[in-house]
Amino acid sequence: MTARWLLTLSIFLGASTAARPNAQACTSVLVTRGASVDGSSLITYAADSHELYGDLVMRPATRNVPGTLLDVFEWDSGKFLGQIKQAEATYSVVGNMNEKQVAIAETTFGGREELVDPTARIDYGSLMWLGLQRAASAREAIRVMTDLVAEYGYASEGESFSISDAREAWILEMIGKGPGKKGALWVARRIPDGMISAHANQARIRQFPLREPDTSLYAKDVISFAKEKGYYKGRDEDFSFADAYAPLTFEAVRLCEARVWSVFRRAAPSQKLSSDYVKGVEGAKPLPLYIKPDQKLSAHDVMELMRDHFEGTEFDLGKDVGAGPYHLPYRWRPLTFKVGADEYVNERAISTQQTGFSLVAQSRQALPDPIGGVLWFGVDDTYSTVYVPMYVGIRAAPHAYATGVATLRRYSAESAFWLFNAIANFVYSRYDEMIRDVRTAQRELEGEFLGRQSEVEAAAQKLYGTSPELARDYLTQYSASMADKTVARWRRLGEELLVKYMDGNLKDELGAVKHPGYSDDWTKRIVAERGEFLKIRKLKGEPAPDDTLNIAGYFHSAAELGDLAAVVPKDFPFAREKLVLMPSEDRCHRPPRCCLAAELDAAKGKLIVSPPKEDGDSCGAPAWLVRLPLGEQRKISRKGQMP
Repeated sequence: MTARWLLTLSIFLGASTAARPNAQACTSVLVTRGASVDGSSLITYAADSHELYGDLVMRPATRNVPGTLLDVFEWDSGKFLGQIKQAEATYSVVGNMNEKQVAIAETTFGGREELVDPTARIDYGSLMWLGLQRAASAREAIRVMTDLVAEYGYASEGESFSISDAREAWILEMIGKGPGKKGALWVARRIPDGMISAHANQARIRQFPLREPDTSLYAKDVISFAKEKGYYKGRDEDFSFADAYAPLTFEAVRLCEARVWSVFRRAAPSQKLSSDYVKGVEGAKPLPLYIKPDQKLSAHDVMELMRDHFEGTEFDLGKDVGAGPYHLPYRWRPLTFKVGADEYVNERAISTQQTGFSLVAQSRQALPDPIGGVLWFGVDDTYSTVYVPMYVGIRAAPHAYATGVATLRRYSAESAFWLFNAIANFVYSRYDEMIRDVRTAQRELEGEFLGRQSEVEAAAQKLYGTSPELARDYLTQYSASMADKTVARWRRLGEELLVKYMDGNLKDELGAVKHPGYSDDWTKRIVAERGEFLKIRKLKGEPAPDDTLNIAGYFHSAAELGDLAAVVPKDFPFAREKLVLMPSEDRCHRPPRCCLAAELDAAKGKLIVSPPKEDGDSCGAPAWLVRLPLGEQRKISRKGQMP
């Protein structure tokens, strides 16, 4: 054999992952052109794993000698699966999107364990990248992927794939045929224009049209195989892929379908979708495959759909005792636990602590491919990440996001993944306070990126008219500069959080140290459990405490107030009066209110301030500015105790 026949290329994917467990592991949302505000097709992907390092993997376009073979390694484990024929030409790929604006994401539904084929040569991860490297449209990607498994077998559990281009969005669901049986069982549904869909580790396609190739494609034996195995008995028209190949369990509806329900209830609140199905209520109607959103969605809206802890619902992770005193909406694994003979679940939300990377892939028909395709890419938790624009025309990944900078077991201060993880893990310690600062910085950056998008793309189009390569150079530089800006801002955010929240304290906008304590709901739980043991009792002869306020200084003008001047009436009579700040333990960091007047307690020779009582305020009592005559120097006491 000649050297060219011995030449092999590798599709080794382990550089960006280690062994990735699949159960309840990922979430994907699909938005069709007619459901988006600007005619974009959008799909999302949260790649969730406790063993996944988040980086932006670049796969350059190639030209290959006929007969070249490709080594295939399993994405999850790095195990060598075998060799397949390499295509004579491949497209370049940025993360999960190729140069033709085709994007692919996945979630693993598992399904019937006996249908996994360990002898096959292509796993689901390799199948995604092969589809991206070889397909110029979503439909072509479906054909490429299904042809490949027909020839080389399918080595993974059941999988749901989101596949989109600038025109269409599809869900492809696939499962193997069992050990040594080449091929796969699959069905693909096109999401109707104007609709959105989602999947989250449970098969979603049930009945499908048998004679509508424009909307539905499927393996010729997908129904007959189920009948032969005894998975289904009935008319072909009534066949349900999900019910046959991924029978429901309580965990499947509660930990997986619940995430789809949360996407739908937020995008279309008018439909008032019941939660009975995802709670496992017998006879409840399954969720539809797709819905029409109440309003068309922007790229930012879709980013926010990926930031979800079931807020405002009975599944809200920030509400029960597992959230701790700072309402942390995450639960450490495992997802289920036993107490005695009974087993229980921790809710599994879209936003989760173990996300390696996530993305929103935006494809647009009206723009040249290198400009129209944008991979909004973030690392670590979706709720606290920043989605940075990575255009499909870029030539290299920005350094902090590039493969090789670090790994899951090798830290580097230059790695965006490790930086975002460091901030997030610090925030977990006082979540409901610190996440506000994170979200402010996040909105600051994403707002700039989205606000500049049309300007940047107009400049890129102008360059594209002269030379497409100049446009690619420009976009490469732009994505790199926005990535650098994100990393710099996040480093500064870490420093700000440390200064502001060190040692359980809180520094207000003036730098004064406050002691916010625990939330009212948490202190009530403490009292309910150990109140009698912890209760303060007065000793016989114990002197009354000194309730005098510590006054640091007075404000004699609006200029001295600085930012606080915004809460003081413009006509405040500084010619006759001055102000003093009476601090509080306001957990929501609201600005102080104005203005309380002090009353004289002649018996004690002190001034008394009596803030109005505010029942039901979960933030605690606010700070107040107190007005005093200019010459007043007597001590001031606060009536009542601080919260």
